[in-house]
Amino acid sequence: MNINRAKEILKHQFGYDSFRMNQEQAIETVLQKKDCIVLMPTGGGKSLCYQIPALMLDGLTVVISPLIALMKDQVDALRNNGVEAAFLNSTQTAQEQTTVFRDVRSGKLKLLYVAPERLLQSGDQFIDFLKSVKVSLFAIDEAHCISSWGHDFRPEYMQLAKLKIHFAGVPLIALTATADRLVRKDIIERLNVRDAAQFVSSFNRPNIFYAVEPKRNSFARLLDYLNSRRDESGIVYCLSRSSADSLAADLRDEGFSALAYHAGLNKEMRDRHQELFLKDEAKIIVATIAFGMGIDKSNVRFVVHMDLPKNIESYYQETGRAGRDGLQSEALLFFSWGDVNKLKGFAEVDGNRSQTEIMLKKLKLMGEFGDLKTCRRRFLLNYFSEELTEDCGNCDNCNTTFERF
Repeated sequence: MNINRAKEILKHQFGYDSFRMNQEQAIETVLQKKDCIVLMPTGGGKSLCYQIPALMLDGLTVVISPLIALMKDQVDALRNNGVEAAFLNSTQTAQEQTTVFRDVRSGKLKLLYVAPERLLQSGDQFIDFLKSVKVSLFAIDEAHCISSWGHDFRPEYMQLAKLKIHFAGVPLIALTATADRLVRKDIIERLNVRDAAQFVSSFNRPNIFYAVEPKRNSFARLLDYLNSRRDESGIVYCLSRSSADSLAADLRDEGFSALAYHAGLNKEMRDRHQELFLKDEAKIIVATIAFGMGIDKSNVRFVVHMDLPKNIESYYQETGRAGRDGLQSEALLFFSWGDVNKLKGFAEVDGNRSQTEIMLKKLKLMGEFGDLKTCRRRFLLNYFSEELTEDCGNCDNCNTTFERF
């Protein structure tokens, strides 16, 4: 199977002219039936690393994804591109699930998205079902969830070690946007893929200007900031649903087209708000961190954090929703040590002392970032075990002539 065929699929099925970062090498590795780990920043196009091989390999690609909302978005996008894909999760009726099983058996489907817990339901029943069909590839999305050193450890991911026992000859690709060296090591060990090739793209997003402001009179400061960016699209993150609702309402009162987005809104409203934002009919989304998973809007010009994220990984992923078109964009954080103290309560992991300590350490580093007097990009990249040899010149600390608003 040659890479030229992959390039044709990239162009005709997905509409891109060329591969980015390590996509091509990862696809070649999978086509050679070898395991690999892919680390690519948010918006880098990780999913193409398994979606393209899925269309070239004979059989079914099983994608393990932890987020139900993300599954639906990805399956919808694939179907829009003419790809036979489906998902299995708890939101479906028994009838809908039966239809999916039938489509897998008949060989109609090329990609099947499932949550990790589905693999373990009713003993090994689902594993046995997969053994009865031809599986060509396993793709583990958000692979950092398997590591207790990671920022989003999910115990059910630990069971994925079984895949290499039951399907020794089937290649496995694990993908994540946020994993430092420790987490990468964990992914390899816990998935039993000791010989996996590793493709690590740079974490640097050179077109994002990082700035931090003290968290005083933050609403008035936010209005000043948004007033000079009225024609631009942006995301404003808040810690709680209620603050997202009230901030969106306050911004509307000030004449901004702002909508709230969080898990407390019903699905119809979430989808509607998301669609208005994607179409540029609403300029600002005021969101909790539930927003943005799988959202692919290339012209987000700014991301503002009204409250401190719990860790560098979350901050990096959320700010990474800005500037996916490569044009100059901004990330603004309103920082106070009071937020660090408030978040300490959220860092507690019930009955798990060592996990709690990891989360507290990550929170402390987030506080250090907020208080930093040196290059912010160097600090971020260093966190992900990547070195920047000189200051970036594109953050508030490097650019001291930065106009304070």
